[in-house]
Amino acid sequence: MFKDKVVIITGGANGIGRCIADEFRSQGAVVYVIDKQDGEHFVGDISQKEVLEAFAAEVLSKHNKVDIIINNALPLMKGIDECSYEEFQYALSVGVTAPFYLVKLLMPHLAEGASIINISSSRDRMSQPQTESYTAAKGGIAALTHALAVSLAGRAKVNSISPGWIDTTYTVYEGPDATQQPVGRVGNPMDIANMVLFLCSDKASFITGENICIDGGMTKQMIYHGDCGWSLER
Repeated sequence: MFKDKVVIITGGANGIGRCIADEFRSQGAVVYVIDKQDGEHFVGDISQKEVLEAFAAEVLSKHNKVDIIINNALPLMKGIDECSYEEFQYALSVGVTAPFYLVKLLMPHLAEGASIINISSSRDRMSQPQTESYTAAKGGIAALTHALAVSLAGRAKVNSISPGWIDTTYTVYEGPDATQQPVGRVGNPMDIANMVLFLCSDKASFITGENICIDGGMTKQMIYHGDCGWSLER
């Protein structure tokens, strides 16, 4: 299905990003990864404008079109007690500004039927304490998704995915960690990669501007102290 498609993935050296890259490669796609970690990919910090420009230029020096863009790189997570102004700005640069600017750079070269997938988080709708920088960035990319879907109407489908608890080591959890989830288990990267490939396929040709939460149902269950065995302890 994706043979010879040109796929770009930010933060694709590990975890969910690597799983997505491997799945596209297994289906014959040509995959370009940018990540801060050293490796056989473009190494660079996507918070830097010039790094994004150099990465886009390298891809376009080899191809005259781009089929798929996956904005996956993780922003910094720090809370209001400790997060500095500069750190908050950095989180937004990685999580929102870089996806916007990378799409802007590649927009003239989007192939017919192109897809853009932004990886958000279930934290775009719920929070734990002291997570403001990450949560703000993930909320921003979820909103950026529907804005881009409208601006790129007729040129690309743009959707976002909001993962819940995804264990990138494929650990199988037992006990409350698993049973608290309506599906009875913790997620793994393939749960996200499968949806990415579906959304980028012709089977999803009528889906754009959507945010799909893949969290085992956690954000759908109501939790009250003393109800159904739940108990709040501080």
